[in-house]
Amino acid sequence: MWDFPLFPDQASTIASKLDALMLFELGVVAFFTVMIGLLVLGFCIRFRQGNAVDRSHPPTHSKAMEAAWIIIPLIISVVMYAWSTRLFFEQYEAPAGAAQIDVVGKQWMWYLQHPEGRSETNELHVPIGRPVKLNMTSQDVLHSFYIPAFRMKQDVLPGRYTSFWFEPTKVGVYDLFCAEYCGTNHSIMIGKVHVMEPDAYEAWLAEKGAGPSQADEGEKLFVQNHCAGCHRGSQIVHAPRLEGVYGKPVPIQVGSEVHFETADETYIRDSILLPKDKVVAGYEPIMPSFKDQISEQDLLKIIAYIKSLANREISQ
Repeated sequence: MWDFPLFPDQASTIASKLDALMLFELGVVAFFTVMIGLLVLGFCIRFRQGNAVDRSHPPTHSKAMEAAWIIIPLIISVVMYAWSTRLFFEQYEAPAGAAQIDVVGKQWMWYLQHPEGRSETNELHVPIGRPVKLNMTSQDVLHSFYIPAFRMKQDVLPGRYTSFWFEPTKVGVYDLFCAEYCGTNHSIMIGKVHVMEPDAYEAWLAEKGAGPSQADEGEKLFVQNHCAGCHRGSQIVHAPRLEGVYGKPVPIQVGSEVHFETADETYIRDSILLPKDKVVAGYEPIMPSFKDQISEQDLLKIIAYIKSLANREISQ
């Protein structure tokens, strides 16, 4: 009679696992709620006013009962902790070969960029059966990327990158929300996720208007912002080369000490916006800051270009 499901569709590999954990926790809460409620009700009836019952309450002690109410809740708590921890680490790192999609949240819309060149606003197209990793940041305030059918919710923060991955299991169109209040028009920051068959997804990527790849766009911006003049082997400026740097440890000079930091998306972002905080050992802190000069979308394109250099060797 009523079309009101208890849970949204299960449309990702993690959805059924999270639902099982949630149902187990709800079952535990319901069991103890009913048990305690029945005990309270029983005592209320037994010791109601006017009922002839022994009210002397002689002191009693039961080691078995004390052990039970300590050990049983402890076991249940450990099971829930281990279960949720396993699911957390399962979702912590995306599998190798996951499709990479960049997301920028801003009042009050989602901007999504595919590496092949297609970009979207408040729409996300993904293939069924393939892991998808979202690399997300905010241009203004705190947002939260939420797809109920995938059981996916990740805060999107200004000034840093967060990520999350999922693998769709069911073709269809699903809701996308911002789940963090972000201002006056927060309620209209919604969209749709389209899960497609692989062939249909590839055809969608190749449609007219796709444009150059994200890395190619990033290379143009790399040249336009005069990054190439120093980082492609300048005879005048001594600057680090970027071929093969992504994903590798980079020696950072901190005072008189050197420590290593992995060159991931956050490192590259910080090196562009706050270069004097990330000075590579053996180089002078002469790079200018590009803070407030490059949009989040363009910054992601430059990062995509630098990532594309990961397997290249330095050419002389």
